[in-house]
Amino acid sequence: MIKRKHLVWIALGLLALIIRWFSSAHFIEQWYSRGLFLGIRWSIDYLLASWIPFCMIYLFIIGLLFWGYWKWKKTSFKSWTWKNWLIGGTVRVLAFLSGLLFFFLFLWGFNYGRLPVEDQLKLELSPVSMEELRDLMIDEAEMLTALRTEIPGITDSAITYENLPDRLERNLREDLEGWLAGHGFPTVGRARVKRIYPKGIFMRFSSSGLYFPYTGEGQVDAGLHPLQWPYVMMHEMSHAYGFGDEGSCNFLAYLAGIRSEDPLVAYAAHLAFYRTVATNYLRFEPEKYQEFRAKLPIGVQSDLNAINQNLQEYPDILPRLRYAAYDTYLKAQGIPEGMQNYSRVIMLVKAWKKLERG
Repeated sequence: MIKRKHLVWIALGLLALIIRWFSSAHFIEQWYSRGLFLGIRWSIDYLLASWIPFCMIYLFIIGLLFWGYWKWKKTSFKSWTWKNWLIGGTVRVLAFLSGLLFFFLFLWGFNYGRLPVEDQLKLELSPVSMEELRDLMIDEAEMLTALRTEIPGITDSAITYENLPDRLERNLREDLEGWLAGHGFPTVGRARVKRIYPKGIFMRFSSSGLYFPYTGEGQVDAGLHPLQWPYVMMHEMSHAYGFGDEGSCNFLAYLAGIRSEDPLVAYAAHLAFYRTVATNYLRFEPEKYQEFRAKLPIGVQSDLNAINQNLQEYPDILPRLRYAAYDTYLKAQGIPEGMQNYSRVIMLVKAWKKLERG
């Protein structure tokens, strides 16, 4: 019951895993992230992903179900003994999982091992003090106040879908590609990020979007508040262009977003970073934060309230289990801080601002 192809897939999965863990960051950066992956990115975008109007993850799931059904019908399980079930079943499962692992790493996952963004940009990361955290929050609030007045047709009411610019995905991609190319990062391909339904499919697991390596596309939860779309979409595009860890993708989405010529996109990027900084500040100084928030312009408060109210419509399902599972996944990819990697953007932005000041 054990076939040669099963052993081949197991061997390929092990080989990919060995290459991942024993390759240096310089090797992966040169030969994969700036080499093989660029060909993969081009092939996915121009031969498939760019031309399909809906999320290809639907096709992947349907295809996987049909393949599983076909394999089940094809195999004569009735003639199997308990030994066949034990040995043959185990080998088949291992072969399937090894195949998934091989394609995950080959199509994208090796990027987790590339040179860190801070090393390539020559940033010196250091812990953020409470004073620095508060200063960052004040700076972002000032930018929010100034940028919001530049958005056409704006009022003190919360920004809605109607305020978003036309061709949002294309404009965001151009903003991100422009920043990456200007700082020496390749931008081969045409990364896509599409809305996925049903609404709340990610949000109920405390997530906003997903980059799916098997299709090469990013997805943003259709239930997300429109003001969050620009930042989340550029975050997923950053994954698509070969960046693995979450902190780096938040960082790239922030830097590309705040430099956008569209005031709403720049506002959305500042707002997303403000919420990250404010969440961290709130944990230590809840009363002082509430006093600070109450002094924000009414329009900014309206936007923050609208986002929070929208998030409450999609309460978490098994939050502890979700946190533990994704924390374990990130650590398995070589990110020792796990879920805390999302807040790493604060240290990156702090170091970037210090570098810009000279």
